[in-house]
Amino acid sequence: MKTETPEDIALDVLDICANCDQCRELLGEAPCQFFPRLYTLADRKTAGGEVPTSRELVDLIDLCNSCGQCPCAPIQTRIRESKDGFVARDGMPLGVRLVENVRLVGRLCGTMPSVANALMRTEPVAGWLKSAFGIHPERQMPKIPKESFDAWAKREGLTAHVEGDGRKVAYFVGCTARHYFPEVAIATVAVLRANGIGVWVPPQECCGMPTYLEGDRPFTYELAGHNLAILSEAIDRGYDVVTACPTCSFAFKTALARGARFAPERRAKIVAMLREEGGNVARVRERLIAETLAPTGRAGSAAADFHETWVINHIAVHEHAGEGIDDGYFSDIDANLRIAVASHTWELGEYLRALAAEGALKPVDGIPPERLGYFPPCHLREQDMGRPWAELLAEMPGAAVETVGRADDCCGLGGIMGFKKTFHHASLAMGRGLMARTAAANPDRVVTECLGCRVQFDQMQPIPVSHPVEILAAAYAAETAGEKKA
Repeated sequence: MKTETPEDIALDVLDICANCDQCRELLGEAPCQFFPRLYTLADRKTAGGEVPTSRELVDLIDLCNSCGQCPCAPIQTRIRESKDGFVARDGMPLGVRLVENVRLVGRLCGTMPSVANALMRTEPVAGWLKSAFGIHPERQMPKIPKESFDAWAKREGLTAHVEGDGRKVAYFVGCTARHYFPEVAIATVAVLRANGIGVWVPPQECCGMPTYLEGDRPFTYELAGHNLAILSEAIDRGYDVVTACPTCSFAFKTALARGARFAPERRAKIVAMLREEGGNVARVRERLIAETLAPTGRAGSAAADFHETWVINHIAVHEHAGEGIDDGYFSDIDANLRIAVASHTWELGEYLRALAAEGALKPVDGIPPERLGYFPPCHLREQDMGRPWAELLAEMPGAAVETVGRADDCCGLGGIMGFKKTFHHASLAMGRGLMARTAAANPDRVVTECLGCRVQFDQMQPIPVSHPVEILAAAYAAETAGEKKA
């Protein structure tokens, strides 16, 4: 049997998408750079029989930043497989291999932040350094803070387990907040504590999305294995897993769990339950739900995907077939482990909205009288939980919140992709429409959960940008200060 080359996989993606043709119309006006190029190559192939060259296929695959707008999960997996194949065969530039390790770069720069910041402000040195690491000279770099979140968290005692029986959170920080925007992570801790929630910051690696995007499959699997083991143990100990980064929650709830509900080990578990319950699907579903809720009594928005009635029925009727193959990117990792972590991972806004629904979220008297332009990031959309932060902000007294951009807008950064020389201009092109629509809305402040989007907004427009949790934390702090004065 012939082994698939990365070119074979890329051509397969091209042919499938061209034959379907749905995304030609669906993404016709979207900021996506991948599909316009795909259809150009497909039309040329159809018209004259000219098959895209290997170089053209490499460049095509490199244009996908996994924003999640295209509707076919298997196509997203195939694009990543092609990228992995190209990198495994042809190698990865040294600069990209360094920059994809966001935690390493953050820790290195954090050893001497004043020096790193001075170098990035000094031309032509800054341009030379960026070029040496494959970063586009015009890409603005985030300022390195004087103190990382890790150092602050250790001083605050957050690396020790939470004692007692109250609600507690294992906080997955994410590399960008951890090393570049610690004020967001500190605000997250402040908001959770203000609501009486214990916070533990477990040992953690990068969520794996930067390496996933760059085609570094071995490193991505290493990161995933480490995090899944730590987080599943935390869930068993009664922690909710919470992250203020929508890309991190996307990694655990969507990317890692894709296909898991039909994995062989999951099928075997449900088939055994069906036999025990005499084929009673409703009873099996009750058992699965009870099992999911057992550690904490709560489950996030992803949990329902794994015990929907139609899924159990499908397995009951098609024990060995159906939609039923785990063809996701992480299918080599135990499906029950992926399901457990996905079911108990919460994006922070989703978690606080659930608290508010219970009447347990501490209210605020009001927020500063700014006009806020809220942008919902791409990786929020595939998690099927709406726009929790937009809802929370709108409920705060004095709030004036307007969503900026269209439903299909993307900032274009794509993790570290927007930093690369080869993707910089594509990144800016993808974000140009969003920036124009933000300028037209003329907010006093942009708010978005994604710190990658924050970097891109800072690059392309002058309006200040905040994470929504900073707005809420500031409101809590103002009330506390007022109470002390009184």
